[in-house]
Amino acid sequence: MMTRAYQEIYVSKAQSALGDAFDYAVNDCSIPGNDFVKLFTASSMSKRMENGEPACLAGKSGIEIVIEVIAETKGEELRVKPQEHFRRSREYWIGWAVAYYQWYSGRGYGDIFRGFSFADLQKMYGILHETDITKFVDIAESRMKECFPETNIKRIRMAYGCTQKELAERSGVSLRSIQMYEQRNKNINKASADSVYCLAKALGCKMEDLIEK
Repeated sequence: MMTRAYQEIYVSKAQSALGDAFDYAVNDCSIPGNDFVKLFTASSMSKRMENGEPACLAGKSGIEIVIEVIAETKGEELRVKPQEHFRRSREYWIGWAVAYYQWYSGRGYGDIFRGFSFADLQKMYGILHETDITKFVDIAESRMKECFPETNIKRIRMAYGCTQKELAERSGVSLRSIQMYEQRNKNINKASADSVYCLAKALGCKMEDLIEK
């Protein structure tokens, strides 16, 4: 079973908060969507949300998120009064859907927005906003695999449901080596047979499953 980014009880709150944040930033503050994406992903707020900090996921409104992002990244104080909206906007859906996928996949917001531009997500709204969120997840997974093809060791580890640290402890292979294998900074095909054997045993797979073709 895949390890999620944080507890499921916070998912809907994270979705609402990020949805409101995108809606407020774009529609009330007139910040271009692509610009807000860059500011959000550069801010500590995105990292805190990725890490599942309750103070961010459940303790802040979308408006507060935007205010903090702008203050941190641009050193400016936003004083724009939010307008009353009678239905959820396209921008709300973008934040709402991306927050869910971040929780589901455990990927960073920076990687997600490198796979999808804001314009890409705007185009998807018309097709997907009334469908189940799993439709968006399926498309996002396909796009991420195209943009960030995963190594066999990372794919198997994530499917097995353990962290890099846990794999290091179970296999006896250093955490740094595992990180480098997964990032392709070190070629697992050139690793010692003993290391590959220990990793395969810890992951319940065959040695050849970890070798890159």
